[in-house]
Amino acid sequence: MTVADATYVSFTTYRRNGDAVPTAVWIAPMASGRAGFTTAADSGKVKRLRNNSAVTMRACDVRGRVASGAVEVAGTAEVVVGGAEFEEVRKAMTDKYGVKFAVVHLGGKIKKLMGMGEPANCGIVVTFS
Repeated sequence: MTVADATYVSFTTYRRNGDAVPTAVWIAPMASGRAGFTTAADSGKVKRLRNNSAVTMRACDVRGRVASGAVEVAGTAEVVVGGAEFEEVRKAMTDKYGVKFAVVHLGGKIKKLMGMGEPANCGIVVTFS
């Protein structure tokens, strides 16, 4: 089992001062051994990734508690907005999480339908070291 097969992953990004910031995320395996997930384009992890693309990941629970004996995996992450790669991330997440993924994104779709703007989502694509 790879880290991308876990239901939740503690996705760690780094502040400019080097402090680690772990966040529990859903993640899905993608082509070429990569993994990805979606997030808000204005999230802290996106801001940190724009300064430092190095990340580490370990399987965890929904609250971010790392599983006993979970192996840490290092990689680099890229923020993708729109386009084929973003659609690949969305498809991977839909394939893995199905209706749960759709429900999470329902709020953004409702806002769009009500004329309150487009949901500002982006994809994070991780290439493992």
